[in-house]
Amino acid sequence: MASLQLLGICLEAALAILGLRLLWDRALSPLARSAAEPARLEPWPSGGAELLLFLIFAVAGGLALPLVADFALRRTGIDLVGRTVWDAAAFQAGLLAGIALFNVRLVPVVARVWENLGESLRTGALTFLICLPLVFGLALLWQGALSACGLPVHRQDVVELFEKIHSPTLRVVFALAALVVAPITEELIFRAGLFRFLRGRVPRWIAILAPSVVFGASHLTRSLADGLAAFVPLVLLGVIFSLAYERTGKIGTTIVAHALFNLNTLVALLLGINT
Repeated sequence: MASLQLLGICLEAALAILGLRLLWDRALSPLARSAAEPARLEPWPSGGAELLLFLIFAVAGGLALPLVADFALRRTGIDLVGRTVWDAAAFQAGLLAGIALFNVRLVPVVARVWENLGESLRTGALTFLICLPLVFGLALLWQGALSACGLPVHRQDVVELFEKIHSPTLRVVFALAALVVAPITEELIFRAGLFRFLRGRVPRWIAILAPSVVFGASHLTRSLADGLAAFVPLVLLGVIFSLAYERTGKIGTTIVAHALFNLNTLVALLLGINT
């Protein structure tokens, strides 16, 4: 176990160093700033009513499918951990189903990801590597500040849930939800939906920050005090994803980056690193 933890620590350190180098080369160096390209993101083409309807469909799907799953699971005798995993997967799948039923503008965006898969993989990997040291660095500083103030520091419930799963089938379900479904649904809602709608309608900093705050809050299932440790780093993650989406104009960029970030968390857990 100690050797796996050491391997994980070395891997995370290597990724963080690479991310810092890319951050300098791609964003902070004088050459990068002088060669910065204009944003490629197209504005939201319609009004607020369409966005509201899109969100209603997504939320309705996210609420309805877990109810169906819970009803079906009652007859199986599955334990609490199993029901929690299936409910979480059903929630993400329900969100995606609601978006698919809405079937305007945002669904074809996912299809276009495959048309530019190579570019999405490249820019998504760069975004992931750049965000990793920033998010983890802020997490350490933020958790230290909370501890200094006497406030509790807890990991995300979803991280603790994964550690309780012993069934290979449930781990596959969990991984598919975290690595495939959740990145698609959350990036469509928070970046291709909320951020894209707000951009150009409100000051840019509000358009970037507001969806990121909602994104961070959507991952909190404990009481507010218990969830603060994860909230601020997730807000920063949302900000970085919004900036990457704005710069590339490709939602595939942030879907890939989001999936890689979740994958990194799962690998760290499997290697015994306290995430």
